[in-house]
Order: sequence, then C-alpha cells, then structure tokens
Amino acid sequence: MSVEQAATVPVAAKSRVWMGWAIALTASVTFSVATPLIRAALTAGVNSTQLLMVRMGLATVLMGITIGIMDRRLLRADPRCLRISLLAGACNGVGMLFYFWGVARLEASVAAMLITVSPLVVLSILALRGERVTYRHAVRLALALGGVYLLIGPSGTVDLIGVAWIVASLLLFGIQLALLQWYLMGYDARQVTFYVLLAMTAAVLVLWGMEGATWPSLGLYGWLAGFVLAFFSTYISRLLLFAAVSRIGGGQMAMLSPVETLLAVLWSALFLSERLTLVQWAGGVLILVSAVLAIQRLSIARLRPRWRLWAKS
Repeated sequence: MSVEQAATVPVAAKSRVWMGWAIALTASVTFSVATPLIRAALTAGVNSTQLLMVRMGLATVLMGITIGIMDRRLLRADPRCLRISLLAGACNGVGMLFYFWGVARLEASVAAMLITVSPLVVLSILALRGERVTYRHAVRLALALGGVYLLIGPSGTVDLIGVAWIVASLLLFGIQLALLQWYLMGYDARQVTFYVLLAMTAAVLVLWGMEGATWPSLGLYGWLAGFVLAFFSTYISRLLLFAAVSRIGGGQMAMLSPVETLLAVLWSALFLSERLTLVQWAGGVLILVSAVLAIQRLSIARLRPRWRLWAKS
C-alpha cells in the first residue's frame, strides 16, 4: 500500500462513521413521527385496526419488493427461520394493536415516554433465561418505576387503561425481541424483517376479520396517515436502520433511543399542542436515564441492542 493510499484509509473510515451517524439520526426522525401521527389519526376518528392494517400491509409489500430486487434468495426461508419469525411477528402484531389502543387513550408524549422502558423490559426477560441480575438492574428498575409514577401518578389525569395497554404491548415487544435474539441471530436481518412484518400483518387481518372485515373507510386523512406510517415510519426507517448499523454498530444506534423519544415529545407539543407538567418531565427524565443505563447493559448482554428495531412503533 502506498503512502497516499494509507493516508486515505482513516479519512474514508471517518467519512463512513459520519455518514452512519447522519443516517442513524434520520432513522430516529422517521421513527419519532409515528406516535404523534397515530395519536392525531385516532383522535380524528380513524379506526385503529384499519389504520394498522394499511400500515403493515403496505410496509410488508414494499419490503418484499425491495428484498426481491436486492436478493430474491432472502424471500425463501428455512423452516426454523420461518417458524420463529412468524411467532415473533405475531407477538409484535398483537403488541402493536395494544400500542394503538393505548395511544388512543393517552397523549402521544406520555406514550412515547412509556415506550422508552422497552430496553429494561428486555433485560428483565433475559433474566428469566439466565442473564445475571445485579444490583444495578435494581437501580435501573427503581429509576424506571419512579419515573413512570411521576409521569402518570401525581396528576391523576392519565388514563390507567391506556397505560395498561402500553405495558402489555411492551411485554409482547420484549418477548418477540428475545425470540429473535435467542434463535435467529445468524440470519439476514432483511429476511427476518420481511417475515416478521408478514406475521404482524396476518395478526392484524385476523382482528380485522373478527370486527367484520369491512373495507377500510379511513377517509383522506386516514389513508394519508397510513401511507406515511407505512412508508416513512416502517419501511424507510428500517432500511435506514440497516444502513446505520452497518456503519456505526448497533450499540451506538441504540443510544439514540432517548433522542427519538424527545423528538416524539417535541412533535406532540408542536402539532398536537400537548404539554407535560414539570413533575411529568421529571418522570420522563428518570425513564430516559433508566433506558440509557439499560442500553449500556444490553451492549454486553446476550441480547444485543441492534435488534431493538423490532420494537419500534
């Protein structure tokens, strides 16, 4: 290697890292608009099941077409990959329905803060399979529970049924994330994504059938919201996430989770006129600190944070 070539290696590596961070931040922005947009659509009277069906169905088709163009071999999965991906996707699909129901009853900023507890839930699930539990986990748990109390408790105005739906969705998100990490780490993330999305769509279609299987009557606003959620907050966001992880690593990407939450709160304030009280902000800060500490632990646990994409709303 010549001197000139050697000199260009650090420059190229640095450029790759900067590009990775730029892509990662863009992915966080696309993820962050989901909760406020869901809240706006649901409060406008859009049916939650139909909205989620449009979102997941369109995103699945787009992802399938993209994989078919990039490497159609990924559309064929072995029985193990197919079985576990579909099981995890079914959990995620039901969890997503619960999340929509929770957002319908809560302000978007509160829901976004609550979903940040996800890494801590994953760590707790890991403990059931032998991951070592330390006193630091108790500290993280105490911070999160204290933050949740300040966020939803003292004011007495937060819908507890909505909180229960969000908590149920977090448990299901954590279970499907653990399944993917325990059994499918050796598979291509794009392949797993496609089959997870497929199972999520199937789960929503089952509920749609139970509700009467009427053709979606979302109106112009509902269809627009469904398209934005499918294209930007599901399809594009995941493609950006893949690109970012390949450049800066999953651990670094996961550290942007609090940024995503704060952006969601910002969009809620700007476009939905939502306001958190000082006590609620204090609770949100405790939750964010707990999330950061949990993510740091995930970086050395058997469940790597790069797969947090499966828990995205």
